[in-house]
Amino acid sequence: MKAGKSTIILFPFIIFFLIIQKNVFSQSVKTIEERVDSVLSLMTQTEKIGQLVQFSGGWDTGAQSTKPKTGSEELIAQGKIGSFLNIIGAETTKELQQIAIEKSRMKIPLIFGLDVIHGFRTTFPVPLAEASSWDPALVKKSARMQAIEASASGIHWTFNPMVDIARDPRWGRIVEGSGEDPFLGSAMAAARVKGYQGSDLSANNTIAACLKHFAGYGGAEGGRDYNTVDFSERTFRDVYLKPFKAGVDAGAATLMASFNEIGGVPSSSNQQLLTKILRDEWKFDGFVVSDWNSIGELIPHGVAKDLKQAGELALNAGLDMDMEASAYTKHLSELIAEGKVSMLTVDESVRRILRIKFRLGLFDDPYKYCDTDREKKTILTKEMREASLETAQKSIVLLKNENELLPIAKGEKKIAVIGPLGNSTIDPLGPWNQQGDAKQVVSVLQGIKNKLGINAEILFEEGCSIKGNEKDRFAKAVETANQADIVVLVLGESLDMSGEARSRATLDLPGVQEELAKEIHKTGKPIVAVIMNGRPLTITWLDEHVSSILETWFLGIEAGSAIADVLFGDVNPSGKLPVTFPRFVGQVPMYYNHKNSGRPYNPKDNYTSYYSDYSNSPLYPFGYGLSYAKFIYSNLKLSSKNISKIEPLKISVEVKNDGLYNGEEVVQLYIRDLVGSVTRPVKELKGFHKIFLTKGETKNVEFVLTEEDLKFYNLNMNFVSEPGMFKVFVGTNSAECLEDEFELMD
Repeated sequence: MKAGKSTIILFPFIIFFLIIQKNVFSQSVKTIEERVDSVLSLMTQTEKIGQLVQFSGGWDTGAQSTKPKTGSEELIAQGKIGSFLNIIGAETTKELQQIAIEKSRMKIPLIFGLDVIHGFRTTFPVPLAEASSWDPALVKKSARMQAIEASASGIHWTFNPMVDIARDPRWGRIVEGSGEDPFLGSAMAAARVKGYQGSDLSANNTIAACLKHFAGYGGAEGGRDYNTVDFSERTFRDVYLKPFKAGVDAGAATLMASFNEIGGVPSSSNQQLLTKILRDEWKFDGFVVSDWNSIGELIPHGVAKDLKQAGELALNAGLDMDMEASAYTKHLSELIAEGKVSMLTVDESVRRILRIKFRLGLFDDPYKYCDTDREKKTILTKEMREASLETAQKSIVLLKNENELLPIAKGEKKIAVIGPLGNSTIDPLGPWNQQGDAKQVVSVLQGIKNKLGINAEILFEEGCSIKGNEKDRFAKAVETANQADIVVLVLGESLDMSGEARSRATLDLPGVQEELAKEIHKTGKPIVAVIMNGRPLTITWLDEHVSSILETWFLGIEAGSAIADVLFGDVNPSGKLPVTFPRFVGQVPMYYNHKNSGRPYNPKDNYTSYYSDYSNSPLYPFGYGLSYAKFIYSNLKLSSKNISKIEPLKISVEVKNDGLYNGEEVVQLYIRDLVGSVTRPVKELKGFHKIFLTKGETKNVEFVLTEEDLKFYNLNMNFVSEPGMFKVFVGTNSAECLEDEFELMD
């Protein structure tokens, strides 16, 4: 009798298991959509809710914890967790995946996410630095290498790229993006998505990309993180949404909702944003994850009275996965029972998540990212370091080079490296450095020593700390400088001064670093300032008094090697600023593509838009960057002065390298719509080409403008071009251009 009962109980389970095997794992099913529907049709309400839940392996955003919180294993077995973040390692992720596959009823694989922002173990330059390369192919390669390394350690999904447009350098997270311009930001967004996801998302060395933070997060008032955002729908669409659209068009698998509100509506409950724009207009079919507890934060925002209502608002708005708020875990069943959230809404969110798991190939091979042998062979390889070095070399921007002090002759007798960042191995890693190890970092001092060898005389003194006010080491630093023939002064921010929750009210060099620079300047020695930072800084004094300045940002593990390559001329700097540098913090927000007022600045008229106590001009404009080569622009030509909406405009310019060094130059194209139904920016980037010129070489560089490039949101919020006159600018940066004009005809 007992045996008969056992058979009766076991038989339905075997049939159910075979159904799952046939409908879920079988390659005979024709499409992913059919496979998704097959899984969804077999799921219970509890299992569906589980797919909408993401828990963290710990509170460390750098994933120092490799195990989930206590009790997670049981929840996995019950089908109550669909995703984890901050859990790493091929072995650990396999153990958890085995619970999902072997112990849960539906055997739906977990997806493991992580903030792979600029590298996993091999730290690459921070995203703002990479954007300074103006080289989408290089940025794509960087993301590809990061995906290969992270995927080998069990990671399926990165919470990157951050594509927020940032016009205020006080905002700490400007370091994570590509700066102030929607055109450049869009190019970098697409490059990173394609790099992370590769040509086949189901390959075992790809990771799903996540565009963040959707949307407008970079427009925070006062540059204070998490703060209110408020701008017109036109500005939202013309500026802030463009990189997101480019990332979606590039195939991004997921998006992350932002912390901020826009016009009184927090993003995590914004149906207009998450459903009407993203799904209905853009036809995005991946899923949206909340930012950390952003659903719970609907309560302090003041749009939800409690976590239950917050969950209702979020899911109905189109937010599919709840990261760490537990709103869906605790309240979604009740909301369904009360009719406040429909099963159709739940099913659609589950469908989106399953779709990405299928596209990643996790249903076909849940353990494809769990190969410990591959992990050992892939982490911190020579190839990874070489890729990081190449990216770092091309991310450096030469801001000043008076009297051609750089490059330094390798036979220079004595070189003094001075400054609190001169021998740092932790700070070059930058914020969000994941598994980056300071022991693997080449400091500036070590990079110079490696470059010049044991016979070179290299002196070093910190002089002061990064943030402190102590000046007791100034005298020793001055003494060291006096012994040298040239000083490399390494100043800037510590890695923890940029990034999330790291907004600053001042953009000055922290601590007493500028005072140290002034003391070293008194020695009369030639000085090269190397600036390491995650945002534009107000380095006006340095610009006025120091011969040469290199903007190096945070360059990752090969920082010192890349900087030494540039200092001594083995690499000619080719970076261009992706963001404007103000002279003074009171000028911010400051960006090149601003609009004129009815009273644009006129130095001959007091009643115009200007500062009465300071300059209107930036210290360094958007797109700015020098070279050891000397590039001369001439012969700007347009294929026509009058074009129609169906014919493209060809624009060409000659660029000559009239210097003594081979080098790369970023040729930039801008336009201005002179009269529109609404006001238009004074300049808009519409194209760029990075070219290599040997000394003495001249190249003809050509751009093609189409009607699509001239479109904007008009008075009636239609995305159109308008007939009329346009100016076109081509040059080495946004402020130094040749110009001409053309007319777009009806």
